Amino acid sequence: MKRLSTAIAATALLTLAACGSSSNAASKDWKYTDGRGEKISLAAAPKRIIAQTSMAAALEELGVKGLVGVFGPLKSADGGVDAQAAGLDPATVTDVTGEGDYGNLNLEKLASLKPDIVATYQYLPNQLWYISPGVETKVEKLAPTAVVDFEGKTLVQTLDATEQLAKALGADIDSAKVKKDHADFAAASDRLRAVAKKLGTKKIIATSPATDVMYVSDPSKSPDLSYYKDELGLPIIQPKGVKKADYFESLSWENADKYGGDIALYDARVGATGLKIYDKQPVWQKVPAGKNKAYVPWQSVAPPSYASYAKIMNELADNLGKQL
Repeated sequence: MKRLSTAIAATALLTLAACGSSSNAASKDWKYTDGRGEKISLAAAPKRIIAQTSMAAALEELGVKGLVGVFGPLKSADGGVDAQAAGLDPATVTDVTGEGDYGNLNLEKLASLKPDIVATYQYLPNQLWYISPGVETKVEKLAPTAVVDFEGKTLVQTLDATEQLAKALGADIDSAKVKKDHADFAAASDRLRAVAKKLGTKKIIATSPATDVMYVSDPSKSPDLSYYKDELGLPIIQPKGVKKADYFESLSWENADKYGGDIALYDARVGATGLKIYDKQPVWQKVPAGKNKAYVPWQSVAPPSYASYAKIMNELADNLGKQL
């Protein structure tokens, strides 16, 4: 669950100014300052790019060319495309994810692709998404890493920061398609806002089940949940027992009724197997969400693009609408 908590990590508002800047990607020299403040200077704009799967999906959605490799979740258990990589065609990229521990990369395979740059993001300082610190040092010897900083950013800021990286890599973020993506995002936000009003006094609890505990997510530390709650009005419960360094409260199943909840947003990554865990918990079954099986999937990790979140919010509006 450490990875899961990291996946929904985000804290207070920060400005987008530090997220990244670059010269024109078409110019001879290419310069980019990433979200960490790291300055990258290349003789020419990157033509061969390796990126974490959700970042890769967002960059491709925005029109970035030259994605040759990815790392992180790519295929789901049923053989489809993992939600983090939604929109990517696995057949068009080489997976350089390493075996074993989280954050490990196949450096030999990565080197064979001769990348000009390796792109990912971070929710916490010096903790790159799907690249462990020890591996990062080795990757830097092969190609510079460009990191978009999501720490403390709102959902909109994370999407805008990703667009700025895409622009630096040659994408036209003023294109008709990108403008439509923004309009679709706004329309989906309005739909979800309308559903929130119709929920009335019902409360939503954002959870993830594990065999021994139930995790209750802190919406204030999650870019998407905080957007749904603070900007759109979804009545998501704010747990009170979250430690400063955590992003959720861990409850024993004996205390699963601490906050109640009429609807449970559950982390979609747990799948059908995870959902079955709820059914085995007698205390949870006394909570309206558990008693009525009022479960709605929550895509807690997704490509950081306006197009991706427009789709996610429309699906969320549809599923919450069924609980009215």
